[in-house]
Amino acid sequence: MAENKRAIIIGIPGVGKTTVITRAAELLARSRRTTTVVFGTLMFEEAKKTGLQNRDEMRKLPVEKQKQLQETAARRISEMHDDVVIVDTHLFINTNEGYYPGLPMRLLTIMNPTNFILVSADPQQIVERRKTDQTRQRDVLSVEAVQKELDISQTMVAACSVITGAPFSVVVNGDNKVDEAAAQVTRILTGEVK
Repeated sequence: MAENKRAIIIGIPGVGKTTVITRAAELLARSRRTTTVVFGTLMFEEAKKTGLQNRDEMRKLPVEKQKQLQETAARRISEMHDDVVIVDTHLFINTNEGYYPGLPMRLLTIMNPTNFILVSADPQQIVERRKTDQTRQRDVLSVEAVQKELDISQTMVAACSVITGAPFSVVVNGDNKVDEAAAQVTRILTGEVK
């Protein structure tokens, strides 16, 4: 059996990260015990105990409270031991105090990832996806602002890779290309070459 994988898959809102993860998990589950966990959902489960009613409200919390919620979620993830554990999360949270890292060193140490996969897309496509997403309260930004978020993401994922020693890959999820992106994620996590 191949080495167990704990893959952190990240991307800014609107890249289609969760859709790519869902498809990749379906492919992986054919041959490996696979668990997918949404980091923000684990945080929100804790935050609801303090009275929050909307997941998007978490980024308005004081940074110290966000840190506590993150550490609780990271510990829960570190206790998962399937063949493949996929963590669906973001590299940063745009707070009132500035960009707050979604994966600071203390969380990386707790989770001990084997891989990072950054899902990306064309900035214009991301803007359009955000405008039409009725499922979340998305910030609608300019193409230039989205490009800045993409650039910050690439810098942050490279830093996470250096800190942990885990490799990172960038997977592009173009419009109507989710199956190709999911297949690429699957190849990365199984070590299969196309």
